[in-house]
Amino acid sequence: MNEENMDGTNGCSKVRTGIQNEAALLALMEKTGYNMVQENGQRKFGGPPPGWEGPPPPRGCEVFVGKIPRDMYEDELVPVFERAGKIYEFRLMMEFSGENRGYAFVMYTTKEEAQLAIRILNNYEIRPGKFIGVCVSLDNCRLFIGAIPKEKKKEEILDEMKKVTEGVVDVIVYPSATDKTKNRGFAFVKYESHRAAAMARRKLIPGTFQLWGHTIQVDWADPEKEVDEETMQRVKVLFVRNLMISTTEETIKAEFNKFKPGAVERVKKLRDYAFVHFFNREDAVAAMSVMSGKCIDGASIEVTLAKPVNKESTWRQHLNGQMSPSPENLIVYANKEDSHPKSLGKPPTLPARLNGQHSPSPPEIERCTYPFFPGTKLTPISMYSLQSSHFNSAVMHLDYYCNKNNWAPPEYYLYSATSQDGKVLLVYKIVIPAIANGSQSYFMPDKLCTTIEDAKELAAQFTLLHLDREHSLFSLDLCRRIWRK
Repeated sequence: MNEENMDGTNGCSKVRTGIQNEAALLALMEKTGYNMVQENGQRKFGGPPPGWEGPPPPRGCEVFVGKIPRDMYEDELVPVFERAGKIYEFRLMMEFSGENRGYAFVMYTTKEEAQLAIRILNNYEIRPGKFIGVCVSLDNCRLFIGAIPKEKKKEEILDEMKKVTEGVVDVIVYPSATDKTKNRGFAFVKYESHRAAAMARRKLIPGTFQLWGHTIQVDWADPEKEVDEETMQRVKVLFVRNLMISTTEETIKAEFNKFKPGAVERVKKLRDYAFVHFFNREDAVAAMSVMSGKCIDGASIEVTLAKPVNKESTWRQHLNGQMSPSPENLIVYANKEDSHPKSLGKPPTLPARLNGQHSPSPPEIERCTYPFFPGTKLTPISMYSLQSSHFNSAVMHLDYYCNKNNWAPPEYYLYSATSQDGKVLLVYKIVIPAIANGSQSYFMPDKLCTTIEDAKELAAQFTLLHLDREHSLFSLDLCRRIWRK
């Protein structure tokens, strides 16, 4: 216990009383001039601060703070976060017991102050041995709606969502990879605010709400990724979606080279989307404006600048406090010619669906060891009784996924080749017996590895990402996670 929260009069450790808390908070309010109010499970300090005129700060000014000691409150936290700049609003999530819930949101008056808070306070030792985490807060205004009839058009989905929820701004619907006259069975609904999206989710989430006679699946869509403008100014890669599966990398390269021969460095295609790399950024920007909306092999394509993936370890938190895994590391690996096998990112956490029901991604399991004391009771357990979050390996995820869907285990076939410098290179072909007679009989990545472990892991990652959507019961959730706008 921190000394500030001890009663030192009798030498006994004692949690600060409610009266002491109230006195400390009143002193903070008197010192700063900010108001404080508690409502809906959170305590708001400021919002707006004294003397503030005009609208609230724009998007990007708020940070998320996690791993806060449960007995720490605004009188200790606010002075720490004021080091980065002027606080517009501090929201501390509270329990009924009076303790905080371990996390808070801090809104600054400018984006620069928010970025400074992340730089100087992420992993800050707030108390001896207690380190907080600080990252950008994603004000999510989008919902993922699954199990939508595939014959429904965008206009029909938009009209229906406006009827059953309020504040709908737009819906994003993607055509099927195999039949462009149908949608993919899901849509992203954009709302005018996070509050509107949250209220819609609350109405739709019970699992009994139906659209067109179908029970829909509802979850938060991954928020739009925030990439600073300076980084985006250096991007020279285009993200192209809505391609035909049959369209080749050679065709894409030829089409994008038409406006300026030789401008394209390389193309990497993954199912019905691709990354087009240019030698120069100016050519990439010009090609984006020229090619967006063009038809390639009968499909009208969408073209945007690709958003770089932050390779550092970051929290991708939802407002419910859960951590959201992402397969973006795999996309980057598959997209780089010069990637070394050891740069393989952590395999994506792909939740299985049991009996057709969506299983939300659980929080990431902390990877560490604990002492094994003599007499500790051990209980036999099957790996298939665990949650998918207990697996860190894509190989284990694939086995787990097949078992949960009552499929036979995946079959691995090892092949080798020799590099120009004489090295033995390895690659695995994976066969899923349950779908081997379908449109795709096997899965094999287009990268060779120098070790058997890397080859097997890469093949499993590739298979999980590319399982045919007609057979993949987790495909809606996977598509939601890799979607970027």
